[in-house]
Amino acid sequence: MVLTPAPSSQAGTAPRIEQLDALRGLAVIGIAWMNVLVFALPGQAYYNPLAWAPDATSVGPLDRLVWAVSFVFVEDKFRTLFAMLFGAGCLILLERAHERRWRAHVARMAVLFAIGLVHSVLLASNDVLRAYALAGLAVPLLAGLSPRALYAVAVGLVAVHVGAGMVALGAAVVDHHLGRAGTDAALFAARNFGSDPGALAHTLEIGRENFVDRVERRFSDIPAQLVVVAASLPLNLAAMALGMGLWKHRLLAGEWRTFRLQRLAAVAAILSLPALFALTAWTAATDFAPAVAGAASVVLSAPFDTALGFAYAALAMALFAPGGAVTRRLAATGRLALTNYLMTSLIFAALFASWGLGLFGTLGRAEAVALSFVPVAAMLAWSPPWLAHFGQGPFERLWRRAARAFG
Repeated sequence: MVLTPAPSSQAGTAPRIEQLDALRGLAVIGIAWMNVLVFALPGQAYYNPLAWAPDATSVGPLDRLVWAVSFVFVEDKFRTLFAMLFGAGCLILLERAHERRWRAHVARMAVLFAIGLVHSVLLASNDVLRAYALAGLAVPLLAGLSPRALYAVAVGLVAVHVGAGMVALGAAVVDHHLGRAGTDAALFAARNFGSDPGALAHTLEIGRENFVDRVERRFSDIPAQLVVVAASLPLNLAAMALGMGLWKHRLLAGEWRTFRLQRLAAVAAILSLPALFALTAWTAATDFAPAVAGAASVVLSAPFDTALGFAYAALAMALFAPGGAVTRRLAATGRLALTNYLMTSLIFAALFASWGLGLFGTLGRAEAVALSFVPVAAMLAWSPPWLAHFGQGPFERLWRRAARAFG
């Protein structure tokens, strides 16, 4: 998603690309489908459907099916799309800037980081804006590269993520297959991706804390949070580099023929879907062993998540009809991408947090995913009239003005 404040076409700049705006709208909708589970379930259940169930009930076939569909088609595909478009958006602004490009870009990233930091403390434990701001600092260093070089950077960074991830989780996978349950690696996997009683009790307690306790805890944990954010930088920067390459290649500029886009999407899907289905089957065959569930979700799926996210981008650019009703509504949603991302967290907090309806830990996976359509419907409904009346979202305006003040 392009979160960078985009100049208005009315100011004499290049006209907006409606299909690209619509792709941003699709990305922020997909992020809502991912993020609902962070607000609704303990963290271990995000990766492992058998890690936890409300009221100690058994996990039914529907929840397993929802996990599988999400793992193959949603999880991290829309994060990839989100970051791809962020990288493309940064590049667009760098190309249009004539003076003080570095200073203006760093100011935008600094303000975005501050917005993300507040967002992470108040509402969303999995805020991505901090990671985008930090990874985005490298975008000007990559801006002069050719599309092929940018694609090579993306591949290399994904390889770094997979390699580092297997260093962290590979021992736990080996221990599982050798039947060693008491090792440090196995215990780490059980605490983070399984049903370790102590870890689950702690996660449930955090999910049910009041607002003041949350703010105090999250504020004091900022250094530890930044360590986790740092671990996500290679994968996020890989997607940004991919998006920059696709902008330079003019795919995201809407200049490719429909058949070429469809063929490219099909090739990417053929390369990614069999592997994702295989990882799904492997995880289920081990009865969702924590080590396997963690490695498959966080590490091994990364190359195929990236490929399928790219397939979504190519297919969407082929199918979005300029001027069509669906395209226009999605484009309005995408032009308010930052505001819609933040408002989605506010709606989820109102549904699941203790200071809202308090639904955290009371619903199964399928029920939680059904509620993700509440913010989706809201952003699709409110974005066109707001954009028609005000021209940009409130947080887009805040970001632009604050960045100009510092840049």
